[in-house]
Amino acid sequence: MHIVCDGLDLSEAVIKVSRAISNRSPNPILEGIKLIADNDCLIISATDTELAIEKKIKADIKIEGETVVPGKFFVEFIKKLNKEKIELILNENNQLKIKYTDSEGVIQCYNPSEYPSFNKIDSNEYFAISKNDLKDLINKTIFSVALDDSRPILKGCLFEIENNIVTSVALDGYRLALCNKVLKHSTLQKHIIIPSRSLSEISKILEDNDDIINIYVQKNFIMVDLNETKIISRLLEGEFLNYKQIIPDTFETSIIINRNQFEDALERASLLSKIGQNNLVKFDINENFMIINSNSDLGNILEKVNLSFKGKDLKIAFNARYFTESCRNVTDEFIKLNFNLSTNPCVITPVEDNSYKFLILPVRMIN
Repeated sequence: MHIVCDGLDLSEAVIKVSRAISNRSPNPILEGIKLIADNDCLIISATDTELAIEKKIKADIKIEGETVVPGKFFVEFIKKLNKEKIELILNENNQLKIKYTDSEGVIQCYNPSEYPSFNKIDSNEYFAISKNDLKDLINKTIFSVALDDSRPILKGCLFEIENNIVTSVALDGYRLALCNKVLKHSTLQKHIIIPSRSLSEISKILEDNDDIINIYVQKNFIMVDLNETKIISRLLEGEFLNYKQIIPDTFETSIIINRNQFEDALERASLLSKIGQNNLVKFDINENFMIINSNSDLGNILEKVNLSFKGKDLKIAFNARYFTESCRNVTDEFIKLNFNLSTNPCVITPVEDNSYKFLILPVRMIN
């Protein structure tokens, strides 16, 4: 293999694909990045067998070939050469010479035949969505996925693709997040569960624009097609929880509140509750305002927040972090908080529609 390419193009590509490098695999080759020189392109890819990312860049291919370079070293080395023209030459001992200006480096590579194959997806089943909508869909739900291994199926987001609408749902046993987006096009009606790690990396790679992208589904895999970049993820197998039976349909108390004021009050109150290591805040809701109260051995904080009120007065307690994380993932000036009894969950929604819902279970109050 012998190629010449732009250092900035190569640097951006290896940084992008390195998100799929395995960090804890007993197989060292999964810490590598595969390079394939073919026709007029350098194809760069990485996989941990659950997530794979491939990026193509233009290159002057003098001799075609392939190899697998040590991932972390190669990324750090190439990042420092993003202003140079880079020449990559692979010798018969599978050593890669990296030439730049009047300098060069040589690294020992892995055997490319031992690298896992990149699962190519050739499917007519897909849905089309804008990059901004997909990013928002992910960000509004991924924070509620389970982090422990006791229920592996909850470490992903359920995607329900039906009637040209995609609904993403995540829950961890204490809270639930749901978001809907209208699709630009869809050829399937299907429910799939995408690992949260894959969704996180997809969100990071997506640019902030309204370009339309296709997401293909085939057996137990999906592929996000970003033209020169492709992201493939294995899907989680199993039955997701019946989340619909968890969400109340009617409420005895509803309030509309300024999101920024609410979030700021929560942040200040939770500073004290964190010292007590319980993160507990109490809400005292009436027709005039909401009182947010936190206590610890250090003292007491009481915050008053104005609101629009409908229903019955209520006293209820929550883990403050669940509310602050929900608020951080919306941009609405006002949000609606819906309640029933002090033992029932709160459901956060937009004021005007149901494009998202966040459900949070209360904490039992000890008087």
